[in-house]
Amino acid sequence: MRRVVRGFWGPRPEPVEVLADRWQQTLRGLAALVPQAAGAWSQVHANGPATALTPDGAALLDALRTAQSAADWSDLTGTGLRLVGTGTPGWEVELSGLAGGAPRSLLQSLAVVLHAPDVAVVPEEGVLSLLARVWEPDFGDVSDDDVLDALEDEAGFSVGDPVIGRAGYLSAARAALVPDDLAAVRERLPGGGELLSVAAPGDSAAVVRAYERLREAGALEPLPRPLDRAVL
Repeated sequence: MRRVVRGFWGPRPEPVEVLADRWQQTLRGLAALVPQAAGAWSQVHANGPATALTPDGAALLDALRTAQSAADWSDLTGTGLRLVGTGTPGWEVELSGLAGGAPRSLLQSLAVVLHAPDVAVVPEEGVLSLLARVWEPDFGDVSDDDVLDALEDEAGFSVGDPVIGRAGYLSAARAALVPDDLAAVRERLPGGGELLSVAAPGDSAAVVRAYERLREAGALEPLPRPLDRAVL
């Protein structure tokens, strides 16, 4: 089964050393949460085959500096990195991040795609909590294709809008707008943001109801354009 865990935020220029530390914390956290999918790491390149990557600070710093040396790199866009983790057959994790920049319209992001056997127990909310703690996003979600299709078809969700899935994360200002009667389990995280447990896998209708309630309350208001802040 394919699960997608994501975090999004606005402009946050950061030195490459800070980005490398965030990436290292992410890989360490995934190794603890889903060791079946994080036995070995490789870096995916725009051209050419993937190359093995040691998940330590020096290797990540070198990979990020190499990305910044590309002819089309811009500190306004941010620094991108794509990694794949493998281990036990049937398990895989894909990471794609764009961070450290000051974009005017495109959000910065970190996405984790988890592939696991259908019967496997995957700590997807733990992965979302990890992303929230390490990357300090504005909002985040745990979704799959069925959830995203339901949000688009039934609630008018558009790609790029703030969103929650079966689980969601909202930064402090967004969490302050969550209605008290929302049908979700709420967990306060460091910094004032909240992790929301909304629905079990397969219950897209509950996700749609929660999404609409949060949107009505203003908790899913898009960041202003042009972008001028990392979080609401």
